[in-house]
Formats: sequence, structure tokens, C-alpha cells
Amino acid sequence: MPRVKRGTVRAAKRRKLLKRAKGFYANKSKLYRAAKESVDKALNYAFVGRRRKKRDFRQLWVVRINAAARLNGLTYGQLINGLKAASIGLDRKSLAELAVNHPDAFAKVAEQARAAQPATATRSGQAAQPAMAATAKAAKPARAARPTRTATTKAASA
Repeated sequence: MPRVKRGTVRAAKRRKLLKRAKGFYANKSKLYRAAKESVDKALNYAFVGRRRKKRDFRQLWVVRINAAARLNGLTYGQLINGLKAASIGLDRKSLAELAVNHPDAFAKVAEQARAAQPATATRSGQAAQPAMAATAKAAKPARAARPTRTATTKAASA
């Protein structure tokens, strides 16, 4: 089997990696092994960061939409539920854009969502019955108060 020395390929590979590590601190931009570890870690962080960015922006949009919805007398959940009921297909990015830069347009959208919202219901799907809940609480017997140690019981136990 012939001997392979990889002369130019090896040099090019190292040059390419050191170019990627340009600007890194100390030896991480000068020595091959340290640069390779740093570049690998940086690429890993970049991969994770691209996914985090999507989460972070969605979270930001939700906060902005919620704030604007509350200014219009709705919660975030009520607004989204109303938009789905009204078949308004605006995504969170465009809703947040409207909320920040065009509050009048957002108010109109919120009004449409409020109008299309189904009747108020609990999680079980039935209307809430507050009077029954209040009587059920009143029917429970009160807990007996815990006796406290008095001076006479302290003296007797000593």
C-alpha cells in the first residue's frame, strides 16, 4: 500500500479551521488543537442558538400580544380563541407587529375576536355555577382549633 502524506490537503484543512477561529481568545485562534475544540463548541452553540431564537421570539410576541389584548379588555387566551373562532389566520409575529406599531388595527382585530368568541364556559364545558360553589364551601364543618399550652400545663409537665 502506498504511503500518503496529505501535504496540501492537511495544510488547507488546518488553514480553513484557523480561519474559522479568527478572533477567538489567546491560543484558541492560534494553535490547531485548541482552535478545533473552540470551533466545534462554537458551532454547537450556534446550532442550539438557532433553535432558541425561535422560542425566544415566540415568547416575546406572546408577551406583546397579551399586553395589547389586555388594553382591549381581553386576555391572550381569549384573543387567540376568538381569532380561531372568527377564522382570522394572523400569526403571532404579525399580531405582535400590529400590537406595537398599529394599535388601532390591533383594536379592530381584538373587537372581531371578542365578537366571534363562544359563550363563557368552564374547562368541563358547562357554564359556571358560582351560587352552588358558595353553598358547598359553607356546608363544610370548621376545623377545631388546636389547643395551646398554657402556663399551668407547662408547670405540670416540668
